[in-house]
Parts: sequence; C-alpha cells; structure tokens
Amino acid sequence: MMSTEDEKKVLLVMGCPQVPVQTPAVLYISYKLKEEGYKPVAAGTPAADMIIKYSDPGLYYIGELKNIDSEVARIVDEGENYDLCFVFIHNDSGVAYAATMNEILECEVIPVVFGKEYDEMVKLIDFSSRIISAEAVHNPKPLIKEIDRVMKWAV
Repeated sequence: MMSTEDEKKVLLVMGCPQVPVQTPAVLYISYKLKEEGYKPVAAGTPAADMIIKYSDPGLYYIGELKNIDSEVARIVDEGENYDLCFVFIHNDSGVAYAATMNEILECEVIPVVFGKEYDEMVKLIDFSSRIISAEAVHNPKPLIKEIDRVMKWAV
C-alpha cells in the first residue's frame, strides 16, 4: 500500500544515538523533505526517539515519531509502506536495519552512514544505488554537505 498522491511519506530509521550527528541529520532531512511535500515519520530506538522528541517538541520537522520495532511489525503485518526511507547507520546493527528495510519496504532505501568507521560500514551495503556517507561524529557539516550532494535538492 503506497501513500496517496497528496500524502507522500518518508520513513527515517534511527539507531542508537551514540553518535551526536544523527539527530541534526534526521532533522535536516526531515526539514528538506517537508519542503518537498513529504510527511516525515521518524522511527527509532527509545533513546533516539526521546532525543528527537525533545529536539522537535512541537513535531515541526517530524510529522510522527514511532518506535522502530513497532513500526517494523506494522510494515510486515499490516502492509504499511512509505514513498522513501532513510536509515541512519554508524555500526553493524544499522546496516542490518537498512537491509531489513530494503527487504520489507516497496520504496527506495537510502543509507546515511556516518561516524569514525563510516567507510567500513559502506562496504557492507550492497543494495542501494544512493548512499550518503561522511566521516562525521560531532560536527554535522560534512554529513549535511554529503546529504545535499547526493539528494541534489536546492541548497
């Protein structure tokens, strides 16, 4: 079940918020996609959800906030689908979430890879033609530059 034409939805899958650049990257992508008419839905671990909840308390950038495990179940059991999906990756479990999303969703899944080991994580991804990656841990600027380069939206 794809979204209706007036409601294009994008899923932003967040892992453990151990690397600080994840939150600004999620909010930045949400902002840019909201400008393009998407409804951003963030789904993450309880800690990642809590950081987004307090970073965007009025849900100005994020349209909805969901628990990742519950959302995976909804996708599998109820056929929930999205028009686009970004998966934020800084370790092996992030790669596993991206591969899972690629299997269960009917849309393009774009990995967003960051952290000190970003180049090793990119080597593990074999399903996407668009991968956003940068060595970014505390400073989000290198990752934001790469997001803009890959996504080619107005900067």
